[in-house]
Amino acid sequence: MNSTQQQETKLLKIPTGLHRKERGFQRLLGGTAWFLLVLVVLICLTLIYNSWPAIKEFGFGFLWKEEWNVVTSEFSVWPFLAGTLLSSFLALLIALPFALAVALFLGEYYPAGWFSNLLRQMVDLLAGIPSVVYGLWGLFVLVPIIRSWQLQMGVMPWGVGVFTSAVVLAIMIIPYAAALAREVMLLVPQDLREAAYALGATRFEVIWHIIFPYTRSGILAGVLLALGRALGETMAVTMVIGNSNYVPKGIFSPANTMASLIANEFNEATNPLNVAALIEVALVLLLVTWLINLAGKWLITRNG
Repeated sequence: MNSTQQQETKLLKIPTGLHRKERGFQRLLGGTAWFLLVLVVLICLTLIYNSWPAIKEFGFGFLWKEEWNVVTSEFSVWPFLAGTLLSSFLALLIALPFALAVALFLGEYYPAGWFSNLLRQMVDLLAGIPSVVYGLWGLFVLVPIIRSWQLQMGVMPWGVGVFTSAVVLAIMIIPYAAALAREVMLLVPQDLREAAYALGATRFEVIWHIIFPYTRSGILAGVLLALGRALGETMAVTMVIGNSNYVPKGIFSPANTMASLIANEFNEATNPLNVAALIEVALVLLLVTWLINLAGKWLITRNG
């Protein structure tokens, strides 16, 4: 080995102390990951253990029957599962066009400047407002507007219901989808945009054929994050959805979600079977969230 190779070997040699720090840091990260995994498993086991009386009593019928009666001790999660999915996906359907519009405006048309910074701060502020404030706004502002609209349409003027909760949820989840979509749009290489413009493409064609395909997985991740936020929301939904223990007949009908049911009844539940049924509702909510996350990860991987 000549002198030059010896000098390169000395430069590349890592001190033993750094090796120990690297291994220690790796063990710390691994321990943190295992701790989170064990924590999730313990949460699932706790829910299963405490809901076992209801699981034994109702079996799989708990998932599709339509009865929730505290007096007769008949419990089923289907009315609340339907309310959760209907309000969450309707909120996502309402929020997605606005989230994409905000992301395109901040990421493509005005990525910098005082107005862009101000608007970005306002969008971020929406994510930091407590959910009870959204619920109060929906109760005192949105419910009267929807009630008068229902009167003009000739339908039952409830005011509260699935549609009202979906609008409130849509406003709450817009920042999550918009922020992530904007960040991935800023990562699109400028060379791709300039090449498309050089070939005569319009801005709309650049967005449709360059930006959206390049950022598809990031936009899907933002949609998944927003949907997870909508599925677990409690207070705002509880205040405007109507809290009806029946399967909603339409988007304007009062309903209940799994989270709002637990918030409304858990403190007042005295029957042990009722308590076990409420905990089983929480278990179903956890499983539904997990399944939707798995489906979202599969879509992101497939379209990445």
